[in-house]
Order: sequence, then structure tokens, then C-alpha cells
Amino acid sequence: MSINDSLHAEALRTFDDLLEQARVAGDPEPTAMTLATADPDGRLSARVVLLKAHDARGLVFYTNTLSRKGLALAVNPRAAVLFHWKTLRDQVQVRIEGLVESVSDTEADAYFATRPRESQLGAWASLQSEALPDRSAFEARYAQFTQQYEGRDVPRPRHWSGYRLVPDAFEFWYGVPYRLHERHVYRCVDGVWGRGLLYP
Repeated sequence: MSINDSLHAEALRTFDDLLEQARVAGDPEPTAMTLATADPDGRLSARVVLLKAHDARGLVFYTNTLSRKGLALAVNPRAAVLFHWKTLRDQVQVRIEGLVESVSDTEADAYFATRPRESQLGAWASLQSEALPDRSAFEARYAQFTQQYEGRDVPRPRHWSGYRLVPDAFEFWYGVPYRLHERHVYRCVDGVWGRGLLYP
């Protein structure tokens, strides 16, 4: 797949335009996207994460790599995300699917450094997705790392990093009364991007 393919570029421009429209329209969290993954047994899981960067290479989000989603992506590096912007007139949905790859350590370090200190400490304290006996156990771990890094920068944990979803499919869903919706699809097959419509 060439990132210079005209239809791929068209899909990216459409996404950029809609994201900016959602920001201007006052969406409270325009970068929120539902991320769906599947584990080795095919069990599906979905959760909301925040889009932290995007360009022609793909969409980036960050998480604990030992979390449920991180472990799922380690064995099945495909995912789908969904944006739903109710603030837009047509209540637009954007679905994006593709392969997932890890971002570089340099990218992860740079983003981690921009996070609030409390969030940085939380990344160390949380054994994300593991069973928690009670809230005080987490608070104790948070206090432990707060003390450990007192007076100095908090480094990025090795188990906390970013993922880039490299799209091979986009769907732009525009709401129409009486469920007569418009659905525009861009899909890459064997390295060639195509465009079409779907029935609502």
C-alpha cells in the first residue's frame, strides 16, 4: 500500500475534516474512539481510548502493553476503531480497521513526557486489567511510586507504550432521517485502494 494513493489520501482528508468539525461543534471529547480487539480465542473486547496522534501512517493511542488490549494485540495485531460525533448535524460515525503496530520508543517517550505527573505515576502504579483486591491496594502502590520519584522526572515504564492502527478500511456513516443513511467506504485490497457505497 502506498501512503500516496489518491483514494487513501482522500479518506484521510475526510477524516481530518470531520474531526475538526467535531472540535468546532463543541464535542466534549472529539478524539474519543471505541477500540475493539480480539484475543487468541476470538473473544471480543471494546473500550474507549483517546486518539493522541494521526497522520498518513495511521492513528496512535497509548496504553499499558500488559493490559487486556495490549495482550490481545500481541497475538492478534488487528483492531477496529469507531468515532461517533453526535454534535455534528448528521451524527457522523467513522469506522476504521487495520493492522496495529507499536510506535517507536522515541515517540512513546516524547508523548509520556507531556502527560501530567499524576498520570505518569498512575502508569507505574496500575497493574491494568488485573484483579484489584481493594482500592487501598492501588492507592498504596500510587503512594509508593510517588515517593520513589519524588523530586525527579518520572520515566516511562517499559510496559507502557503506544500503538499505531494502520488503516486498510474506512467507513464514513452519515445519518439520514428514516434510517436512509449514507455509507461511504474506502478499502485497500492487495495494495490497491478502492471506494464505494453500502446500503444503509
